[in-house]
Amino acid sequence: MIKKILVPLDGSKLAECVLPFVLDIAAKLDAEVALVTVTNRTQGYWPFDDVAQPHEIRLVPQATCSMEEYAANYLNTASKSLEERGIKVTKEIICGKTAQEIIFYSNNNHCDLILISTHGRSGLSKITHGSVTEKILKLARIPVTIIRPSR
Repeated sequence: MIKKILVPLDGSKLAECVLPFVLDIAAKLDAEVALVTVTNRTQGYWPFDDVAQPHEIRLVPQATCSMEEYAANYLNTASKSLEERGIKVTKEIICGKTAQEIIFYSNNNHCDLILISTHGRSGLSKITHGSVTEKILKLARIPVTIIRPSR
């Protein structure tokens, strides 16, 4: 039985074409939806005041997520139509490598289905840009439904 649907979104209109299907399936199955976006991890430095040396500021390395605020606003907008229909939605922003983080999330959060759209790349474009959807298909332990956007 499908109780939780994982929906990876990357901020593109092509990724969002999956949302009407998510709405329909989640409503019919009374399933929870987890909207997930993965951002890049950037290495930065955080100023640290050392009380032992009051005239010096040390820079401490710190990894941060890039575009966290944008991603949060994006997920809030993407979830509106689902929440308006009474569907329980969890929104997650994850830092890391997209396919691996999606699989990790699905395994650790009791997801029953991954519903994802494909950008429809093929040939050289697929080789040079890779395919997150293809990697998810290879690594997933749960069913994956792929929606191809109409052009």
